[in-house]
Amino acid sequence: MNGKKDLAATETDEIQALIEQLLGLLGEDPSREGLLKTPERVAQAFRFFTQGYQQDVDEVLNGALYSVKYDEMVLVRDIDFFSLCEHHLLPFYGKCHVAYIPNEHIVGLSKIPRLVEIFSRRLQVQERLTVQIAETIQEKLKPQGVAVVIEARHLCMMMRGVETPNAVAVTSSMHGVFLNQQKTREELLELIRRGAPGGGV
Repeated sequence: MNGKKDLAATETDEIQALIEQLLGLLGEDPSREGLLKTPERVAQAFRFFTQGYQQDVDEVLNGALYSVKYDEMVLVRDIDFFSLCEHHLLPFYGKCHVAYIPNEHIVGLSKIPRLVEIFSRRLQVQERLTVQIAETIQEKLKPQGVAVVIEARHLCMMMRGVETPNAVAVTSSMHGVFLNQQKTREELLELIRRGAPGGGV
């Protein structure tokens, strides 16, 4: 355990040194009062923002799988998340909706937001994040179907480039009955819309 802590501390120190160098390259003076602790703060923040790399999906899910006779839709809606765009290291954030129809097994409801957190706290693109969550639930639960819908705002779009502060990106990944049965898919989207201000997805 101490070895892991020592490694994490060493890596944090290295990130801190790089941030200090970056500040200098941007034309700043890293030794001025307002920036003295900035490298340390940024290093700690980035370690937190990317802690999903150190988290184990199996460890989170395996102890919370239950055999239950239930074959109606389970929907956890409006899961708040934030992530870092791998292209610009700028945040994107929004809401994730996760639904599945069990096939012998269910998972503890609190584990679904945890799963979203594990994958979102990595360098990401929204499309891959959506697929990773859906494929993991499909693999671990083997449900009749799983669906993940993500609505997000991207600071890389809001602050630079096209500068579209009101744009919302929507991505989805559907498996099983959500992919093959239009009625099931429409039921899901209607349930998501009901909870969204102004109509949602």
